[in-house]
Amino acid sequence: MNTPSERVPADADIVAVVVSYQSASTLDYCVRRLRGAHGIAEIRVVDNGSGDDSLGIVQRNASLDPRVRFIGNPDNPGFAVACNQGVRDSSAPWIAFVNPDCLVGRDALARLRAHARALDGECLLGVDLVDEAGVRDAAARRRDPDFAAMLRSRAGRDLSLPRDPAQALQRVDAISGALMLLPRSLFDRIGGFDTGYRLHAEDLDFSRRAREAGAVVAVANDIQVVHLRGVSSRARPVFVEWHKHRGLWRYFSKFERARRSAPVRVAVWAMIWLRFPFAVLRRL
Repeated sequence: MNTPSERVPADADIVAVVVSYQSASTLDYCVRRLRGAHGIAEIRVVDNGSGDDSLGIVQRNASLDPRVRFIGNPDNPGFAVACNQGVRDSSAPWIAFVNPDCLVGRDALARLRAHARALDGECLLGVDLVDEAGVRDAAARRRDPDFAAMLRSRAGRDLSLPRDPAQALQRVDAISGALMLLPRSLFDRIGGFDTGYRLHAEDLDFSRRAREAGAVVAVANDIQVVHLRGVSSRARPVFVEWHKHRGLWRYFSKFERARRSAPVRVAVWAMIWLRFPFAVLRRL
């Protein structure tokens, strides 16, 4: 009978980093799918102070598979901090960030890595994300936020880009943090995730910095992954919306504030924070 370590292919070179918070409802399924996926050398589950059975779930998987490790934070320092922790605890040359509510197919990450290897240079790649009903996730393909356009119209606030079926690998400004793959060399060169973000907009920031470093940012339209969306965020709607709006202001401050006039800066601040109570009410 084969031991778990004997089932790991010699060419496995991807670390899957899973950041969890109150994700017990999907975490076991996610980790088991990753354990059965091609190309996975390491699995790092970084938990941000969950009060559910996340620890027990990871322990059970780790007892069956030495690739699985649990990193437990006593509180919730945020998604960006946890992603960086997972990478530091690994050594694989390829990094895949996978949300605990993403159900990765057996060959999805290996095929994504093959796309990356075929490109001339470093890259940050995402996949075609869909929900249980097959509806596409608008966050999978996005353009950079244009805050001046957001002020002018509601349409300017829509960052989503349509899927181009003619392109197996579609270049975009930004991909979703729900599933990302990149080489460790790029992650190290751009300094990982900006830990000033607590929740939301860190993927927009990460994608932009990768592009500015010369990397290709693209979505593999021929690889589809089910994303159940928002499993861990449903328990704390006010917390989530607060940090979502705070993240947008941080993004604006980093990339646009210096070249905007004082009236525009005030208008953007007002646009972001006046929407906050209405966003909370919609969630509630």
